[in-house]
Amino acid sequence: MFKKILVANRGEIALRVIRACHELGISTVAVYSTADELSLHVRFADEAVCIGPPDSQSSYLNIPSIMSAAEITDSDAIHPGYGFLAENPEFAQVCEDNEFTFIGPTAEIIQAMGKKAEAKKTMKKAGVPVIPGSDGIVKDAATARKLSETIGYPVMLKASAGGGGKGMRIVHKPMEMEHAFNMASTESLKAFNNGDLYLEKFMENPHHIEIQVVADMYGNIIQLGERDCSIQRRHQKLIEESPSPVLNDELREKMGRMAILGAEYIQYRGVGTVEFLLGDDGQFFFMEMNTRIQVEHPVTEMVIGIDLLKMQINMAAGEKCPDYLKSIKLRGHAIECRINAEDPEKNFMPSPKLIESFHAPGGTGVRVDTHVYAGYQIPPYYDSLIMKIIVHADDRPSAINRMQRTLEETIIEGPETTIPFHQAIMRDKNFREGNFSTAFLDTFEFPVRT
Repeated sequence: MFKKILVANRGEIALRVIRACHELGISTVAVYSTADELSLHVRFADEAVCIGPPDSQSSYLNIPSIMSAAEITDSDAIHPGYGFLAENPEFAQVCEDNEFTFIGPTAEIIQAMGKKAEAKKTMKKAGVPVIPGSDGIVKDAATARKLSETIGYPVMLKASAGGGGKGMRIVHKPMEMEHAFNMASTESLKAFNNGDLYLEKFMENPHHIEIQVVADMYGNIIQLGERDCSIQRRHQKLIEESPSPVLNDELREKMGRMAILGAEYIQYRGVGTVEFLLGDDGQFFFMEMNTRIQVEHPVTEMVIGIDLLKMQINMAAGEKCPDYLKSIKLRGHAIECRINAEDPEKNFMPSPKLIESFHAPGGTGVRVDTHVYAGYQIPPYYDSLIMKIIVHADDRPSAINRMQRTLEETIIEGPETTIPFHQAIMRDKNFREGNFSTAFLDTFEFPVRT
């Protein structure tokens, strides 16, 4: 087992990793920018190293600074969390070259799944169903238009190196293609330093389902159920739950089997998610694979009773997948709400302010993952996520009611937050009945205060 792990991230996920390490008896090193000096992940780590100024390029994306911090603290492993360098194959390779264990898959696997067009081709070879579309990168708008006429409109242009909804455009008719192609390519180049695009048939109102997989170094791969991540705004997930309200046992088993098939084909190791789009007709298609721990991993933990971070660390240290995982059953229902420092009444404008008063909710079946506290100044330089509230109950209606109660108990004074928005969704009849898709927020009316 590792003696010391450096956590190459910030915020709630850095604190989450530190807690898992401490429960395993592993010392931790936090890295931080000057803007994060007072963050809780810095306070609760055994050691902390400042790696640069506030901007991400000079700190959390600065590979030489992070490697230097690992060397001077005698760390033997590096955990990337999610975001920043978590899916950067260069970072994984640098860790390996400098004899630090990268807690994640190999650089080759990250590279293969990181380029979405190549990932799709790979999964197609593995026998996993993929969305009809281009067989790799589309070189220009004319080629995209010709292909679209074959598979039928509407289509979706997607950044090959993308994620988080950037570099994506829906095209409904041929005359829109050139403008959409140029806009998506430019946005992708700016966000990922790569303007390559691929094209897919656009699925109308699907569910976004992801399957959690865990894999050791010895070829053992197990799936631990699904999460429904269909409540999204601009392709950014807001609410996740497990199990999905739209899957039956047969479909759940089939999707899990396809996730394992894909992971086996690429010889995956560690924790990861295979993501699918599910249509009303029961057909599902591979969308992408995330080669890291997910923001929404707590909902899976709540319904299976397993600490995925500890599992990830153990397998990176060479342990095998325990046999009991094969017989794990989903228990009850879990829901996660991502609480952002944003004003939903002003088009989700960021609200990086001082938290004047803070009260975390509690009670049976309630979990809060956060790095903030009363007196904490939310920095304006990073993602606006400040808290994840997760609840667990015997069934979905009870979980929704528990989340309603939990949101009511949560007090964050100073910044505007998305708590009122989540409360409105929990009250919504369609959401409560499971009648929703990735297009849910297109017609959802958030009641603005007067």
